[in-house]
Amino acid sequence: MLIGPVSCDRSDPMVLISTDLGAITLELYPELAPVTASNFLSHVENGDYTNSIFYRVVRMDNQAHSKVKIEVIQGGLFQDDVLDTVPGIIHETTKETGILHTDGVISMARNKPGSASTEFFICIGDQPSLDFEGKRNPDGQGFASFGKVIKGMDVVRAIQALPDEGQYLKEQVVIRKISIISAV
Repeated sequence: MLIGPVSCDRSDPMVLISTDLGAITLELYPELAPVTASNFLSHVENGDYTNSIFYRVVRMDNQAHSKVKIEVIQGGLFQDDVLDTVPGIIHETTKETGILHTDGVISMARNKPGSASTEFFICIGDQPSLDFEGKRNPDGQGFASFGKVIKGMDVVRAIQALPDEGQYLKEQVVIRKISIISAV
């Protein structure tokens, strides 16, 4: 049986996303999603997310052509020339990890399974269609979740409320830095 993320366990690594709109604190679950959490932490340690951006917001009002609606904000490097050089990672499904796409969960964006690398999203509200066997992605594999916001959902919601054009923010939100604030 799948479970949602457990409450804050101080032995799990915590990460701080510093944006122009405020801070978002994440707790990551490397024991449940070792490949995905390690990939994200590696990018954090390498400074890859310094001056990256939140660039996409998905709300009920801006996905007219989607049969399956979701609510998320998406961030990362957003540079195809860079993304094309970053290898994808093994896809860890929610069936394997047990980390469901509930309010505040962070997950990797992807095209096909095994293509996730640097782009990530944060759920606003519960998003079961993003889980394994969910209907958002036609392949039914869902997305690879690996942590949860433990502080700063007000910042996440503020980003989601910003003006967009076709789900892309008119003014992107700069991620000044993502840093590890506690490690196992």
